Amino acid sequence: MAGGGNAIRGSRIGSGPMGEAERGEAAPRQTVTYHCSQAHRAEITFSTEAAVPESWDCPKCGRPASLDSDNPPPAQRNEPYKTHLAYVKERRSDAEAADILDEAIALLRSRRKSGDVIF
Repeated sequence: MAGGGNAIRGSRIGSGPMGEAERGEAAPRQTVTYHCSQAHRAEITFSTEAAVPESWDCPKCGRPASLDSDNPPPAQRNEPYKTHLAYVKERRSDAEAADILDEAIALLRSRRKSGDVIF
């Protein structure tokens, strides 16, 4: 008769090899502190061989953080969403837009006179 359904009998959840002998030695590390404009401190651990970046995103607020505690970087400005028309207006002046519109209207009128079907 089979007992009640524990397949992992005799071990704890999370148990595994104990000590560095089974896993190998840990790489040498350094802890670097980053500061954001909201006075948050983020302590990030890097390998001593790794290049430490000048800036890091703050894990609490998402703003940029730097190594300099006295002069943290300012928050980035978000650009508002631009519509297709806004991009067109950046590329074309009102006079150019009027010329293009006149050409398109003239083309449509010439097609209408010749009997072409436009879908």
